[in-house]
Amino acid sequence: MSEQASVRRISILIPVFNEEPTLLTLLERLLEVPFSVEREIVIVDDGSTDGSRSILQGYLHRPEFKIIFQQINGGKASAIQTALEHASGDVMVIQDADLEYDPRDLPALLAPIINGQADVVYGSRFRGQLQGMTWRHYWGNRFLTWLTNRLYGVRLTDMETCYKMARASLFEGMRIESQRFELEPEITAKLLRQGKRILELPISFQGRGRSEGKKISWRDGFGAVRTLWKYRPTSPLGRAAVESAPGAGS
Repeated sequence: MSEQASVRRISILIPVFNEEPTLLTLLERLLEVPFSVEREIVIVDDGSTDGSRSILQGYLHRPEFKIIFQQINGGKASAIQTALEHASGDVMVIQDADLEYDPRDLPALLAPIINGQADVVYGSRFRGQLQGMTWRHYWGNRFLTWLTNRLYGVRLTDMETCYKMARASLFEGMRIESQRFELEPEITAKLLRQGKRILELPISFQGRGRSEGKKISWRDGFGAVRTLWKYRPTSPLGRAAVESAPGAGS
């Protein structure tokens, strides 16, 4: 059960690295989403070399935005760590800049936190509308989720989802040690080790391929496995720390 603390602001954390084809559309969609609380969009440009920085320059004057420019590419996890250090919201969520995830799903993920039903909500691609995911990424995601469930004694359906939303207090003192896409299992492991239950809700997903700029590869799966093993609990976490919304699928 949630802490029942009030939510006044959500911080949307966006790592950006060479996302010129989709970045402008994403930002405009985010501004159109009807949140019931104040929104703060924290963007970390992680050393982009295309036109991403020029697009972001056009939003520096907007009060909803905090934009940080890093000169050297440090990886997605590094960018998220920087974003967390600049965010001021009561709730945090990660948003990729490539439009695989639809920001219109965010208010539904936020509602259980506002209502005091959960402190952590994951958007599950495998409970919602899944399109365009290659068979390699599909089974890679399935395997890493299965491994998470085995090592941590939970029942997640989508550990690797980008849409990880949680109260800001849960990120306080959480130093992210990963550099690349090991970010997803590291955050999951550290949230579970805090004893927090994860509510899963369905989301929509439109995958993209390497030719469209997708950066994660099968090699990143090895880093994810190492990360899950590194943070595994030394004793059982207790009851399954995952809940599903009624009617969310199986």
